[in-house]
Amino acid sequence: MPISDLRAIETFIKAIELGSIRRAAAAQGVSPQAASQSLAALEERLGVRLLHRTTRSLALTTEGQQFLEAAQPALAALERAGDRVRSGKDAIAGPLRIVAPKYAFLPVLWPLIDEFCHRYPEVEPDIKLDDRIGSWVEDRTDVGFRIGMPPEDGLSVRRLFAMQLIVCAAPAYLAAHGAPESIEQLAAHRCSAFRHPTSGRVLPWLLKVEGEVTSVDVRPTLSTNDAALETQAVMSGHVIGLLSGLSAAAPIRAGLLVPLLTSHVTDHMSVHVYYGSRAAQPSRVRAFIDLAVERLLNSPDYVLDARELAMAEAKGRKQARRP
Repeated sequence: MPISDLRAIETFIKAIELGSIRRAAAAQGVSPQAASQSLAALEERLGVRLLHRTTRSLALTTEGQQFLEAAQPALAALERAGDRVRSGKDAIAGPLRIVAPKYAFLPVLWPLIDEFCHRYPEVEPDIKLDDRIGSWVEDRTDVGFRIGMPPEDGLSVRRLFAMQLIVCAAPAYLAAHGAPESIEQLAAHRCSAFRHPTSGRVLPWLLKVEGEVTSVDVRPTLSTNDAALETQAVMSGHVIGLLSGLSAAAPIRAGLLVPLLTSHVTDHMSVHVYYGSRAAQPSRVRAFIDLAVERLLNSPDYVLDARELAMAEAKGRKQARRP
């Protein structure tokens, strides 16, 4: 049904309620002439006369009475449906579809989800962790996170913080095998490597050399497509690994990991949050975006500055040399 017919039906019902097309027009904010033309066009499309009308009186025809009895409940149902949608948009409740990378992102995402669900227990998170770049429309995403480049055009994007790649080892590994003094010495050490989840390709280490990001191939003693497993292998002292700051920052600060070759740490990638037009978002989506920005924008929780890295490396090397 054309929207013009719906407006005409509203005018028809309002005219009966108020007893006048002129009053119905005023109530709807249109001119009496526009209201009268709208009713005439509706009658023409229906092929019947709905109203007997003169300049002073208004009365229903038989067909008009039948149409009124059928149209009033239907229009009231549409109004209730609109009210429910509007109230649902304002309520912080209902489904919240979140897409985020699987790689190392759970330590970042879960505190947000946990806090949000405690604040708003009526929200129903639907979370998809996937390192593949999907479609915003097909995934029916409300809020997304991405590491690296921003997502496709047509979306709003906020850069949250830089993602570092840090060579790390556990104190137990350093006590048993020593620490590399240069990139070249990595060839003599037990290294881990990350295997691309989709292609299965072992990825090189990305290190900064003279201000440029350089790919360094390592011969892996251990390879995996799961960042949490790689982090655990490094923390257990089996291997040296190139870990993201998402995984490594907290263990480094706790002394469970030692950063190595810290002059070669890269931060060329960033973590972004992305979403559709804020004007059309339900309150639950806006509230989650606001929390993500509040907690993660320029957050130091997952980023170590150069001084902190250098101090942690010096301390870890010194402890490893003790008899």
